[in-house]
Amino acid sequence: MPDRTPTRLARLGDAIPPWTLAVTAMLSVQLGSALSVGLIDVVGAGGTAWLRLTAGAVIFLVIARPPLRSIRRRDVLPLTGLGVATGLMTIAFLAAIERIPLGTAVAIEFLGPLTVAAVHSRRAIALLWPALALVGVVLLTEPWQAHFDLVGIGFAALAGAGWGGYIVLTQRVGDRFTGIRALSITIPIAALTAAIVGVPQAVGHITLEVVGIAIGLALLLPVVPFALEMLALRRMNPNAFGTLMAVEPAIGLLLGLVVLAQLPSILQVAGIALVVLAGAAAQRTARRTPSGKLE
Repeated sequence: MPDRTPTRLARLGDAIPPWTLAVTAMLSVQLGSALSVGLIDVVGAGGTAWLRLTAGAVIFLVIARPPLRSIRRRDVLPLTGLGVATGLMTIAFLAAIERIPLGTAVAIEFLGPLTVAAVHSRRAIALLWPALALVGVVLLTEPWQAHFDLVGIGFAALAGAGWGGYIVLTQRVGDRFTGIRALSITIPIAALTAAIVGVPQAVGHITLEVVGIAIGLALLLPVVPFALEMLALRRMNPNAFGTLMAVEPAIGLLLGLVVLAQLPSILQVAGIALVVLAGAAAQRTARRTPSGKLE
């Protein structure tokens, strides 16, 4: 049986339109990513991912009791998979923005959820939108230029694959566990996953200032956005959620400009526009009732 223990946050989440939760989560993710660049310079991408996820895990354990008694054998694989996917996605994305502009990394990563949306669509035309977004990514990355960074692009693509898996698994886990209690299990798993790479990078560079910064960044990402996404995905199908993320590359480009002074070229702006257009064209507004929980 699903965990039906009511929580104040779950009730609040049910009262807010799911698209509002998703957009707020996007803003928090991109701001947290932009502000993480300074910490990456100190402890590396892996170290930053590990510190942020560890701080987030502690926060979730404090505010949400892990639903250990509600876990069934069939829940173990989705919970573990979501934790590992979260950890890998975080490491890969931070490694990407260490090498390429934030807006470009977000656009490449967005191919993950857009592909999820296309696969779940019942219309063949939906498969055209990832192709259109890919054209936009080519304009963004400008592979014909000397500054083309294949490694950074590869990390962003890996983050996109992780993001696609994250969406599917978050919905499955959200169907079983009310509110954000499952995150008090999956985020510690993500932190342990990130520790494999992060601990060796961060050792010798951890100070009280670094820990304080990591805690602040953890609130922006993963705590606030992952909690909001968990609540949103319980009331949206993967298609609607994945394509709503279409505006995230534009948010990344804007914050990259404002926070990191990363000025895009006209061609790169056109690339972002194509990615956003692809997401908007694929948009579906269908809502879903979580299996195991009646709205």
